[in-house]
Amino acid sequence: MSNSDISVALLVGGSSPERNVSKASGKSVLAALSFLGYKVKVIDPAYGLNQPKDVEKFFVEKDFTELSNRNYVEVINSTMFDDVDVAFIALHGKWGEDGTLQSLLELRGIKYTGSKVLASATAMDKCMTKVMFQHYDVASPRWFVINRNEEDVELIKSKIKKFFGYPCVFKPNDSGSTIGLTICRGDVEVGHAIKTAFKYSNKILVEEYIPGREMTVAVLDKHALPPLEIKPKGGFYDYESKYTSGMSEYIVPAQIPPKVAEHLQHQALLAYNSVGCESYGRIDFRLTTEYKSYCLEVNTLPGMTSTSLVPKMAKAAGISFEELIDRIIKNSL
Repeated sequence: MSNSDISVALLVGGSSPERNVSKASGKSVLAALSFLGYKVKVIDPAYGLNQPKDVEKFFVEKDFTELSNRNYVEVINSTMFDDVDVAFIALHGKWGEDGTLQSLLELRGIKYTGSKVLASATAMDKCMTKVMFQHYDVASPRWFVINRNEEDVELIKSKIKKFFGYPCVFKPNDSGSTIGLTICRGDVEVGHAIKTAFKYSNKILVEEYIPGREMTVAVLDKHALPPLEIKPKGGFYDYESKYTSGMSEYIVPAQIPPKVAEHLQHQALLAYNSVGCESYGRIDFRLTTEYKSYCLEVNTLPGMTSTSLVPKMAKAAGISFEELIDRIIKNSL
């Protein structure tokens, strides 16, 4: 079957806080799919049956209709998917990356890109990912959890001092793109960190801060790609550093000893397989000055603009952006 015979539904946007990141990914993926000759229809599940007529305006203009999670059910169950061979999921965050949308597509019998329901849900839940890391001997920073209505600030401060001390990291349990994340360097910042993280989740992961270098490894077709080092100019790879041009430097392959690169790739595959991922993904690490690696998380639907991290690592392995998108589609079919 040639590409021109394959109908792809490009799912983009969504109702999570990472909506704008998704639209950036979707715009690049659309260009690649069109270049490859696929039949493509752009669908924003948060718009339901009221889909944008002008796709170009959709990617640059503000939303023209109310976003709703309920719309996901309506659109997946609609005639829009009657002739779809595969859905390319360019969504990020809740309701797109966490198994919710994958479940709806499974029920509808639509093939889709990325990991399946359980792996997507597990990877999105940082605490469950940590549990899997422990079981499969993936080295990861020490941690504990705060649930909603358990935010006794003094008790949390005492637990931090007992388990790992400052600095430490507060993360919403099921959010990405460093949204809601705070690095606490002392007691005075804890209360604010708790309030910030609870804006985005009902559970918080409090994690040991690992000084060192920011590293990431992509996995494609069960093979680890060359590790990439991220050097944020502001010292911390936050939302601004990720999505503002010129705010970070990217080195791929990372300038590390070959044995360290091999170890990172092995840990990446171990983390990827521990969660049960499929097709492709990205695994993030901290690497100390002694070359000890600590796995932070698994991304089942990482950013996919032509300048995102996975495409950069694919390019270092001799895989163009268009070939990367094509391989992801073929894997799913």
